[in-house]
Amino acid sequence: MMKPTNALNRLIKALTVLPNVGPKSAQRMAYQLLQNKRDGAEELLNALQQALQTVRHCRLCNTLCEDEVCSVCADPERDPARLMIVHMPVDVASMEAAHCHDGLYFVLMGQISPAQGMDLSHIAVDKLVARLQESAVTEIIIATNFTAEGDATAYVLSELFKDLPYRVTRLARGMPLGGELEYVDAGTLAQAVYERRQMK
Repeated sequence: MMKPTNALNRLIKALTVLPNVGPKSAQRMAYQLLQNKRDGAEELLNALQQALQTVRHCRLCNTLCEDEVCSVCADPERDPARLMIVHMPVDVASMEAAHCHDGLYFVLMGQISPAQGMDLSHIAVDKLVARLQESAVTEIIIATNFTAEGDATAYVLSELFKDLPYRVTRLARGMPLGGELEYVDAGTLAQAVYERRQMK
């Protein structure tokens, strides 16, 4: 069997950085791009280069955007008293699609997992504290996933806010056990936000 070239090996290895893509899947993608989709591969390359140059973190909520402040944070119609904390930018997109939160967001860009050695340093706590300082926030809604990691993150955050003057709530348990916001339907998300429970 012919061995892949160094350039092809590098491409296969690079593709494994994508979530849920192992070496075999990466190899299939690489062959597909080079054999049948060279125009698409060129467009992918250009889009990735442009995104790397222009996309950054929102100064306020830490999501990904092209401006200093994202469109949600810049919207004067949003309720500044409610701040929803989520894991990743895709969770903001899910909430916005469900039309169940008219406040602001903060994106942790990670989660806590003691089993994997992922502690507070793996989430943007310092940026969150800075976001809350001199803000009009009165309620913090913890909307982390209903997984072991999401529950650990929610617990640590609730402890962090324990002695601070915020109403801290968590999405209702109508969310499926092990559920990630990204894959939950809009109706269930809306119900979980509406029936959120107080944590402190």
